[in-house]
Amino acid sequence: MGVGHGHGHAGARHRWRLAVSFVLIGAFFLVELAYGLISGSLALMSDAGHMAADVVTLGAALVATRIAARPDTTGRRSYGSYRAEVFASLLAVVLMLGVAVYVVAEAIGRIGGPAEVSSGPMLVVGALGLAVNLIALFLLRSGASESLNVKGAYLEVVADTAGSVGVIAAGWLITATGQVFWDTVIALAIGVFVAVRAISLGRQVFAVLGQHVPEGMDASVVAADLAAIEGVRDVHDLHLWTLTSGMNVATAHLVTGDQSDNHSVLDQARDLLRTRHGVAHATLQVEPDGHIGCDEVGW
Repeated sequence: MGVGHGHGHAGARHRWRLAVSFVLIGAFFLVELAYGLISGSLALMSDAGHMAADVVTLGAALVATRIAARPDTTGRRSYGSYRAEVFASLLAVVLMLGVAVYVVAEAIGRIGGPAEVSSGPMLVVGALGLAVNLIALFLLRSGASESLNVKGAYLEVVADTAGSVGVIAAGWLITATGQVFWDTVIALAIGVFVAVRAISLGRQVFAVLGQHVPEGMDASVVAADLAAIEGVRDVHDLHLWTLTSGMNVATAHLVTGDQSDNHSVLDQARDLLRTRHGVAHATLQVEPDGHIGCDEVGW
């Protein structure tokens, strides 16, 4: 059967923040794209590319929060659709890397070539973009620490904020020195900055998809805590992973003595996992001492 235990997921609590940010950045993207084409600035165009990636990322994040909250009616998704938010984060990683590669390639291609850049529009649009991005950052910041989905959108906006600062810096340097190569230098710096952030987020996404032990949790410590429960003689087949942000899951087999109160052991184990290790959804199998069925499992 599908998940129906009433556990809220972190992304849903911040859906309105994603929606407001999506509208703000989507509107500004059109403005920046137009001025980027008018000015001929690679830094401005690269920032517009970041904005486009933001629009897609925020849109995907919004859709993912809806899908994650939708109950399963097929009977085939026993964990529901919570992983949709993780896949939205993966899309953010791919888009950020794509933008970074494109910007770096374009910047390298311009080295040594003629370029005409109008610094006036760069300064104006860069300042407007910075204001829009700061508002979006303020909206998404609190959710970024709770939801990988929101964090993906947040890091996209962080990259855009750096891009806007870069556009302003490039415009000022071109105005002050008369050298248009600053546009290429700033574009390269923005591309590298975005790539580093994308790789960092990607590592977290693949840790979830690879069902690694949740960050900040030690499997050996969890096993020791479970083994310390009165009546528990052994703990095996312990598995810990993250379903989606804020939803850690565990399974374990607990071996108990003949005189143990298995109901008490089960209640204590569930309470320990929830209060000490932040695992609200645990599936625990209590086995009598001497049970050998688990030895037949080959993986």
